[in-house]
Amino acid sequence: MPPAAEPDSRRLRLEEAIAAVQGLAETDPLRQASRAQALLDDRELAAAALLQVGLRIRGRAKFGDLARQLLFTPDGLEQATRPEIADHRAARYARSGIGSVLDLCCGIGADALGFLRAGLAVHAVERDAPTAEIARANLAGGAATVELASAQDIDWHAAESVFIDPARRGGRGRTFDPKAYSPDLDFVTAVLAGSRFAAAKLGPGLDHALIPAGVEAEWVSFAGGVKELTLWSAGFGAASEHRPVTRRATVLPGGAGLTDSDPEELAVGEVAGYLYEPDGAVIRAGLVRQAAAVLGGHRIDEHLAYLSADGPVETPFARGYRVLDTLPYSLKRLRAELRHRQVGIVEIKKRGVDVDPARLRRELKPQGPNSLTVLLARIGQQHIAILAEPLARSPR
Repeated sequence: MPPAAEPDSRRLRLEEAIAAVQGLAETDPLRQASRAQALLDDRELAAAALLQVGLRIRGRAKFGDLARQLLFTPDGLEQATRPEIADHRAARYARSGIGSVLDLCCGIGADALGFLRAGLAVHAVERDAPTAEIARANLAGGAATVELASAQDIDWHAAESVFIDPARRGGRGRTFDPKAYSPDLDFVTAVLAGSRFAAAKLGPGLDHALIPAGVEAEWVSFAGGVKELTLWSAGFGAASEHRPVTRRATVLPGGAGLTDSDPEELAVGEVAGYLYEPDGAVIRAGLVRQAAAVLGGHRIDEHLAYLSADGPVETPFARGYRVLDTLPYSLKRLRAELRHRQVGIVEIKKRGVDVDPARLRRELKPQGPNSLTVLLARIGQQHIAILAEPLARSPR
């Protein structure tokens, strides 16, 4: 945001500039910048307005209509939590009787907004000055304060509750190395161990071996994609009425949850009339056996995340398919089968098979009016192709 006298007037001026430039018809960036500068007679303000216009357009995919009311930074938008997940997490804080949250590494304030919507007071901390300023603008009008500081410099021990979302982006983009988080995983672990109520948002691909003892790990998916991993301190588990949980999968929208304290099905059997592919959060949480129990089915191989059952089951924890045929996998046999069924549109999925789906689709040369899903799997030493059609999904 460009410098000016007062925060409120700065925000108003920027919003007026955004409104002025967002209707520019130019698509060439240089011409667009030139026209915006001429329109506003202020190069810095024009650049800031154009940046926010572009980020708000990108932000609609994550924030919907709320994006029109928020300010962003490129990295802040990338790492920001979508509202549905922020609200899901904030609701657990509220259910635990918590009234206030210390939000370390708050970014643009997306999680803090979730806490505010849940009725909690927030003290947010951000080390980057421009990002902290944007967080102040986004949180204005709520029971929130924003402090410019590093998480390591804050006395978090005295806070009623803590939330931390360490930066996972650097000069070269996203990092998957926990040692490169800012603050690093050791600091996050210390916060979780030293606070009764604390939670940390991390990438969903974190190695299970790096998850500290004594916490609950919750993998969260939204609309079929695994979005994040939340680590919950022991206090949240003690506040729950359920049995102790160390691993949880939550599927949004809807909020259906599956845990390692739920019943599990150990059976392994042949492909039956219906095949199920567990949600990514279920797979990441290692809860495939629990999903099998929900389905009343079994795994088709002890090493694969494919489940099978005799009948159709509607569940948020897995995508279902009606099995049409199962055959030994070979390109020639599969191509002939698709030709016989007049399949022109083919979806290819795989587990345990070293196949490039895009290349295989080209080699199959599908033609015809029908569509089909081919699920490739390795059962023991045998590669099979399961021909199936997806079951209709009920609106959530």
